[in-house]
Amino acid sequence: MATLQDVRRRIRSVQSTQKITRAMKLVAAAKFRRAQERIVAARPYALKLAELVGALVRGLGEDKHPLLLRREGPRKLYVVVTSDKGLCGAFNSNVVRRALDLLRGHPDGTATVLAVGRKARDFFRRRQWPLRGERLGLLDRPGFDEVRQLASELVQAFLGDEVDEVWLVFNEFRSAAVQRVVAERLLPIEPPDGAEAAGEGPGTDYLYEPDPETILAALLPRHVGVQVYRALLESAAGEHGARMTAMEAATKNAQEMIEQLTIQYNKARQERITKELLDIVGGAEALRASAEG
Repeated sequence: MATLQDVRRRIRSVQSTQKITRAMKLVAAAKFRRAQERIVAARPYALKLAELVGALVRGLGEDKHPLLLRREGPRKLYVVVTSDKGLCGAFNSNVVRRALDLLRGHPDGTATVLAVGRKARDFFRRRQWPLRGERLGLLDRPGFDEVRQLASELVQAFLGDEVDEVWLVFNEFRSAAVQRVVAERLLPIEPPDGAEAAGEGPGTDYLYEPDPETILAALLPRHVGVQVYRALLESAAGEHGARMTAMEAATKNAQEMIEQLTIQYNKARQERITKELLDIVGGAEALRASAEG
């Protein structure tokens, strides 16, 4: 049975843990607000660019640029986006589980992985699928220059006939408590319908200067970079939201544990006091009986 000193030590230990989880929640909340502002600001540009690309491709055809050409080969590259740190609930495990489901469809080793984030890197290092590369520190504060380098590497791998398809696997941000795992094809580019991308009615009829072919050739690589950038911003906001939610739950659990241990401590203390009183009363009765005898 635990002594009073052991219970007091456990209470102090849980209280220290609670202070850490509360501080981590506050830090995650501050980062979450900034990440949420970035993704909310980036989404309209990404959607409008997708709408413009869709309008150009519908007018010119999907054979006007190498990034639009579909191949029948089995070689796929999965860009798996996770965080560099843990303590964010099921944020990383959900992405990894979805990536594994996709990779198990390629038992012949035709699929490769590019890990974005330390958690994905550490996981796939110990697995059978080849790890093509890794990118660490991108989710802390995604910068477009670094993302453009990553997008350029993916484009060169596709144009160089190293892979037949490139897929993004990441958490799409919905709210602080909700993230949805998404697996979407990045290359070859599948032009979205303009109305669907914009969420509006019929697409806009544009006048192009210079010619549409030149504009399409300039926009497609930028479109790839913007989609990768959006995926990283979605993941960054989702990570901080998941960590904030997880640390809030941990803080509440620590408070419940402290209350239970306090009750246990008070009961043990009362039992000890009662036992001491009984010993005192028993000793007094023995002395009285001895004096009367």
